[in-house]
Amino acid sequence: MIACTIPLIDVRGLAYTYLRGTPLETQALRSVDLHVYAGETVGIIGPTGSGKSTLLQHLNGLLKPQQGQVYVNGISLSDPHVDIRSIRQRIGLLFQNPEDQLFERYAGDDVAFGPRNLNLPADQVRERVRQVMEMVGLPFAYKDRLTAELSHGERRRLALAGVLALEPQVLVLDEPTAGLDPQGRRELLHILSQWRVKEGRAIVLASHNMEDIVELSTRVYVLVAGQIVLHGSLRDVFSHHDILTQNGLSVPIAMETMLMLRQRGYPVSINVLTAEEATREIKALLYV
Repeated sequence: MIACTIPLIDVRGLAYTYLRGTPLETQALRSVDLHVYAGETVGIIGPTGSGKSTLLQHLNGLLKPQQGQVYVNGISLSDPHVDIRSIRQRIGLLFQNPEDQLFERYAGDDVAFGPRNLNLPADQVRERVRQVMEMVGLPFAYKDRLTAELSHGERRRLALAGVLALEPQVLVLDEPTAGLDPQGRRELLHILSQWRVKEGRAIVLASHNMEDIVELSTRVYVLVAGQIVLHGSLRDVFSHHDILTQNGLSVPIAMETMLMLRQRGYPVSINVLTAEEATREIKALLYV
C-alpha cells in the first residue's frame, strides 16, 4: 500500500554514459523513469549489464545525472547547492558486497560512525547502535568484537546496521542476499520486511533472485540495456513471462513449474508467484 501520493524518490528521463567522448563510451541508462513511495518495496530486475547498479548509485547522489533529473523529497540532485550529506542520510545504500563497507576495527564503532557524524550526543549514539544491532539480529555485546573476526553473515548484518543507524527514509539494496545460505537469506529478508513495516519506510531492491523480488516487492521495474521495458505490480510484470525469458530473465520457481505443467497439457493457472499458490493448483489437479 502506497502511503502517500508524493514520491520519496522521483527519477525522470535519467540517462548516463560512461567514458563519454572516448572509444570506450558506453550508455548505461536511457531515459529512465522510476518512482518510489513511502511504505513500499520497489524491485528492479534485469540481466547482467542492464544498468541496475548505475541506476541505484544515482538514487543517493553517488552519480550525478548527465541527462534527466533525480528528486529526493522534491530536491533535485542536480542542484549545485544540494546538501548531498543530507541526501545520503535519507537514502541509505547497501552495495552488492556490503561487508566490504566495513572499515572500523570494532563492530560498535562501525555502526556508530554515521550517528557520530550527525553530531548526536554519546548516549543517543549508544542507544541507536543498540537498537539497530538488535534489529538485525546481532547482540549488543558484539559491539566490542573485532569486525575482522565476525562471520560472513555477521559482517553483512553489521553493514546493514550501519546504514540503518542513519534512520534513512529509503533503503537501497544491490543483490542483498547474494552469497548467503538459505537460512541467512530468509533471516535477512525477514529483517528487511520488518524494518519497512515497523518504520513505515521504503526499500528499493535490485536482484537476480526472483524469489527475493516476489517475497519483498510491491512493484517491479524491468531494466534491459538501460531502458525500462516493463513496470507494474508483481503479477502484472511476471504475467509477461515471454518478454522476461526473451531478455534472459527467469521467472519465479512457482510460475516456472506451472508453465512446465501447462506445456504438458495440464489445466493449471500460470499466473502464480508463490509456492503456496502453486500447491493449490497442484491439489486442484489431484482432486479433479
